[in-house]
Amino acid sequence: MVQQLSSRERAFLRKLAHNLEPIVRIGKEGIDENVLKSISEVVKKRELIKVKILQNSSVELDRESASEIAKDTKSIFVDKIGNVLIFFKPKNSKDAIITPEFNEFKKKKNKK
Repeated sequence: MVQQLSSRERAFLRKLAHNLEPIVRIGKEGIDENVLKSISEVVKKRELIKVKILQNSSVELDRESASEIAKDTKSIFVDKIGNVLIFFKPKNSKDAIITPEFNEFKKKKNKK
């Protein structure tokens, strides 16, 4: 389920994530099962999350490793801004907030 986002879709999700606080933090223990589980659970509930790599972490993340995290957590890697990663997981339930807005954006974009 690796969904590819267009640059405009990434920009739209980045904008929505701008005011979010990072929920999961990656510290000196690095990325282990617990971190992946946390990301997976939180992104499932909130749809769009930020993950912060703390200063004391030895983790060096590039787009490829961030995409691996997305694959492991069944989410979509949106972008990396400094030490912050943004992940998105579309939700089809009634309590979804971001997904309907994102789908609306995609529809508008496709009409042009």
